Amino acid sequence: MVEVAVDTSKISADNVQTQLQEEYLKSLDSAEEGQLVEGEVIQIRDDQVFVNVNLKSEGKIPIAEFSKLPEVGAKVSVILVQKENKYGEVSISKRQADIKIFWKGIRTAFEEHKPVEGVIEKQVKGGYDFYLGFEIHAFLPISQSDIQRVEKPEKLIGLKTFVYIERLYSSDGKINIMVNRRKWLEEEIERKRNDFFENAEVGSDIIGVVKSFTSFGAFVDLGGFDGLLHINDMSWGHVTRPKDFVRKGQEIKLKVIRIDPNEKRINLSIKHFTDDPWVHFEDKYHINDIVRGKVTKLTDFGAFIELEEGIEGLAHISEFSWVKKIHKPNDVMGIGDEVECMILGYDLQAGRVSLGLKQVNTNPWNEINEHYPVGTRLIRPVVKVTNTGAFVQLEEGIDGFLHVDDMSWTKKIKHPSSEVQTGQEIEVMVVAVEPETRSIRLGIKQLSEDPWQSFARTHKPGSVVEGVVSSITDFGIFVRVPGGIEGLIHKSNLIENREDSAEEVIKHYKVGDKVRATILELQPDRQKAAFSVRDYQKKVQRDELSRYMAAEESDDSGYTLGDLLKSKGSH
Repeated sequence: MVEVAVDTSKISADNVQTQLQEEYLKSLDSAEEGQLVEGEVIQIRDDQVFVNVNLKSEGKIPIAEFSKLPEVGAKVSVILVQKENKYGEVSISKRQADIKIFWKGIRTAFEEHKPVEGVIEKQVKGGYDFYLGFEIHAFLPISQSDIQRVEKPEKLIGLKTFVYIERLYSSDGKINIMVNRRKWLEEEIERKRNDFFENAEVGSDIIGVVKSFTSFGAFVDLGGFDGLLHINDMSWGHVTRPKDFVRKGQEIKLKVIRIDPNEKRINLSIKHFTDDPWVHFEDKYHINDIVRGKVTKLTDFGAFIELEEGIEGLAHISEFSWVKKIHKPNDVMGIGDEVECMILGYDLQAGRVSLGLKQVNTNPWNEINEHYPVGTRLIRPVVKVTNTGAFVQLEEGIDGFLHVDDMSWTKKIKHPSSEVQTGQEIEVMVVAVEPETRSIRLGIKQLSEDPWQSFARTHKPGSVVEGVVSSITDFGIFVRVPGGIEGLIHKSNLIENREDSAEEVIKHYKVGDKVRATILELQPDRQKAAFSVRDYQKKVQRDELSRYMAAEESDDSGYTLGDLLKSKGSH
């Protein structure tokens, strides 16, 4: 049998019965049939309970009408059905009395807005059949059956719960009842919420059920109202997905870490059941320690590495390698990889650790002079050509630079691409090594002796050279002599007589013409040479005159200086 509540929690049929005794018990001598009277249990025999109602005989009630067997002497409210039946006995009914008392409680609950208890028995159109007891049924609209929308109505079938009586009316001679569970739930939740904020303290432990997930954590049901378990409060370590730590519907123990009564907000934690690992950081870790960790996150600027739960550091991309040019962290590692790294620094207040991957290995630039001493000859591939030279890969991550000025002793190279191409293997010599600036200078021309120096050893100013015109300018002509040396014959040094026009003389020359000249100036360190046709012609004349004079002394033939000059003029 379902009881009806009469206090703030429920209407109890027995309690109401007691409350109504004084109201209904009149003088038993004036008792009328159909009236509610009080009697006393005087005997229990077989399946009958004998009740004295102060009439000429006792009334008998079947034991089945009692939810609990009474004791002799107990007071019982009954309905006087007949003062005397055909057998001359008093006829009474406890069940009829219970129903009358129950209906009285229903009306009182309706008028005083008190909850009553019953069972959601079955689904009907638009809601549920709600059983109150004593064959009394009410209608519970589905919209008023729960606080949230009911997605699966069948889940509420069989639920014993409290409701408010929303309507109590007659129709076609029948009393109809409509109940509301939603209001009772809302008031109950508000009561529990207020009780929580009045009594709960930060640091206290509570039990809750995981209700739903968001990208930033999980909401936990604390008894109709929610608390937030933020993703950062699930673990001292790195948490990517809340579902990796708690499950929907899971009952968990939590610690209250923040309460805001004004905003009705509650923050919960499961990580605060253990100590913050940063408290013990300096006991376990020191700068320059080599440690192992797991990669938890990759970004454009580096990798986050977890040393232990709650201790996570950042290895900046610049700390990945001494020599390799790494553009993306995921080119060298993936999430979940275990790596060795060095602790470069830390900030306990901010909870930050700076890590380095390259520091685990020796910096090859510290030994670069040993690996590539000046003068070393190498055959290596060109990896990049620029406007000023070319980068040549010596080994993975270490390039040397071949400047355009170091490609040839004598050629005037306008662009390096005319000499080398990307991917081409070339022979070079290490010219200079600077570990501090991480630069290695290479050269091609250094593979052979400087022709300027060779030329300077065998030629002095005044020496005669023979070459070909390599280019013509407004101010003179350039002549290339054997060995690739190129010198300038200024236009003023092209004419023998001042009266001659240098501009006109230049017009007589073209590229490829053979020219004999005398060296005027030679600066091998500056790769500069000056030649002169005029001085050469003068030298030829002097030499011929010297030969003539020498021949005159030894030969008395009639050959004269005039003949010599006439012969010269004929050439």
